[in-house]
Amino acid sequence: MAEPALVENYHSATALARHIPESLEIWDETLRDGEQMPGVHFSPEEKLRIAEKLSEVGVGVLNAGIPVVSEEEAEAVHRVAHAGLKAKVLAAARTVPADVDAVIRSGVSHIAIFVAASHVHLRYKLRMTQDEVRAASVKTVRQAKEAGLHVAYVTEDTVRAPFDFVERLYRDVQEAGADRLVVADTVGIMTPLTFRWFLEEFVRRVRPKDLSVHCHNDFGLATANTITAVECGARAPQVCVNGLGERAGNASLEEVVLGLEALYGVRTGIRTALLHELSREVEELSGVPVAANKALVGYNAFSHEAGIHTHGILAHTLTYEPLQPEVVGRRRQMILGKHTGKAAVVEKLKERGIVAPDPLLLELLQRIKRETESRSKEDLRRFLHLYRALFEHPGLSDEEFWSMVEAVGLRPVNA
Repeated sequence: MAEPALVENYHSATALARHIPESLEIWDETLRDGEQMPGVHFSPEEKLRIAEKLSEVGVGVLNAGIPVVSEEEAEAVHRVAHAGLKAKVLAAARTVPADVDAVIRSGVSHIAIFVAASHVHLRYKLRMTQDEVRAASVKTVRQAKEAGLHVAYVTEDTVRAPFDFVERLYRDVQEAGADRLVVADTVGIMTPLTFRWFLEEFVRRVRPKDLSVHCHNDFGLATANTITAVECGARAPQVCVNGLGERAGNASLEEVVLGLEALYGVRTGIRTALLHELSREVEELSGVPVAANKALVGYNAFSHEAGIHTHGILAHTLTYEPLQPEVVGRRRQMILGKHTGKAAVVEKLKERGIVAPDPLLLELLQRIKRETESRSKEDLRRFLHLYRALFEHPGLSDEEFWSMVEAVGLRPVNA
């Protein structure tokens, strides 16, 4: 973990404004919202494999999916629910009795009941009034509580809904038995300062027994907003491994956890040394490559090439690293390339006990620079073209779709 001196200023600067709960429960959404990322699909076997790893890492609660979606999804949720995991297993349902029944049948102990709240969602998607949403919410919360489930209640697009409606709705469901209330920034429009105001007002007006947040990353603020929410008393921040999720994804598990642990000195219950291993597992099973510059788990997160940086790192790792790579299960890499300096070459030669005089050292350094500058980028371009082809259109191709249309017997009206 980072040295105490490194985080002392962070702690003192935020101490007066923080209301961080004494115990946190990391809520992982990789198997539900993460799988809703375009092109991602987990088989029941894969869901179980990821769930086992999440539980091993120390996630408090994991969302296994929405069992009413399909028979395969119901099977996956059932498998995870009966796997004997340390993590609490949750499944999600709309404010529809049949959805709640499907969750009950799956055998999970926790349910997240969700419905939209903003004007745009109610008018154009649900075609429901606020009163109808309130009635459906109360009915399904009571249904789930009567079945003995721990109930989290979630509204999509909470932060764009009228606050008076949000207050009435959440008060109603909490009185009906909801154990945990979840505020969602569904399209990622919050900034940390605005979200702080919203959550403080929410806590003042609703007085939730237990608060959670669900933040999307459309403007790259999901991690910052989630940590802000923890400062405001949110006990169960929702995250996804590698920041997977719809559109630009969700708050990243590894970023939120290490942000809290390293910068705030807050214990999350997560075995951080396993985070890189977890990241690679999800990368492989989701088929979504982790960006090279992704915080903490990206391939370059603990890699150094520039001469100034490598010189500093060799003198003391804290010069250019806020924490030791081993904290997240990584190893430091010194990359030899165009920007390499003499110090890195000297260090590399030590691996074989070689001490080079300055003239030969400079010649070696020039060879390294010439070689890396002259390398072709064709392999990289081929990879990028393949990557774009896979992710610009990750679902069915037009050819596949129209072939299916023909196979089921659909024809143009005028044909």
